[in-house]
Amino acid sequence: MIESAGPRVLQGHGTENDFVVLPDPDGSVWPEHRLDASLVRRLCDRRAGLGGDGVLRVVPSALVPDAAAVLGEALPQCTWFMDHRNADGSSAEMCGNGIRLFLHVLLAEGLLDRAAAEAGVLVGTRGGPRRVGARPEGGYWVDMGPARPLGTGETVLGGRRMSGVGISMGNPHLVCLVQDDVESLDLTALPQVDPAMFPEGVNVEVVNVLTTDGMAGADAHVRMRVHERGVGETRSCGTGACAVASAALTAAGRTTGTVVVDVPGGRLSIDVDDRTTVLSGPAVVIAAGALTPEWLAG
Repeated sequence: MIESAGPRVLQGHGTENDFVVLPDPDGSVWPEHRLDASLVRRLCDRRAGLGGDGVLRVVPSALVPDAAAVLGEALPQCTWFMDHRNADGSSAEMCGNGIRLFLHVLLAEGLLDRAAAEAGVLVGTRGGPRRVGARPEGGYWVDMGPARPLGTGETVLGGRRMSGVGISMGNPHLVCLVQDDVESLDLTALPQVDPAMFPEGVNVEVVNVLTTDGMAGADAHVRMRVHERGVGETRSCGTGACAVASAALTAAGRTTGTVVVDVPGGRLSIDVDDRTTVLSGPAVVIAAGALTPEWLAG
C-alpha cells in the first residue's frame, strides 16, 4: 500500500470548471516560494499531474503578501483569501466558479460554520473583496460586483473575425454575441485581440441568445462557450457568465434582470441590478488525498 504524509490536496469543480484546491490554513504548507508557476503547471497537467483549470490555495488573507494592496480597508474583514492561479502558473484576479468551490471547501474543512456561510462572508481575491454565501436549499451565491464596460473590440478566433463588447468583472472579458451555433466554433487556438485594449490578455466568450420559453423568472437565456486566458477553453467561467449576462441584457434594451446562462458544464443564474451582479450555481468536491514525495520530487 502506498502511504503518504505529503501535503493534502482536494479536487472539485463548479459547473465543471475544475480546480486543484490546496488547504493551507496556517500558510506553512504552500508558502509563496514553494507554490511557484512551475509547480502550478504540474498540478494542473491532466496527464502528469492531478489536472485542473487552475489552483486555489485556501489561506488566511493576513498571510498573503499582496493581499493588503488588493483588499485595502477590507483586509480585516476578509479572514480567508482565494489565492487563485491559472493553469499556466499565472495569478488570476477572480473566478466565480472557483470562489463557490472555495466556500464549499471552507465548510467541508470545518474552517467556517454553516450559519456564517448562509449569512454571507467576505473572501479576499486579487480582484478585491467578494461576498459569497451558501443557500439553505443548496448551491452558492457570489456578489460579483458591477459589470464595467470597456468599449467595443474585435477578436480573431479559429480564423474568424468577430466583434464584441469589452466588460470587466475584476478581470477582462470580450463578449461576442453570434448568430452561428457556438458549438460549431473553434476555440482551440489563442484568440487574437488588440493588445492596446487588453494588455494582460482577455477571456473571450461566444454567445447565442436563446428564448426564455418555459423559464419562469428569466429575462434572458443564453448559451456560451469561453476561451480563458492562461487556460484555454473551459467548461464554465463564472466571471464570463456575468459579463455575458450584462451584454445580453444590454442587447435586449435592459439594464437589470435575471439571466440564465448555459455553459458546457451546466447552468448558472445571474441577477443584475443597478448596484451589482450576483452569480448562483453549484460546487462540489470530488476527491481528497495527499501528494506523494515521489511526485513532488519529480
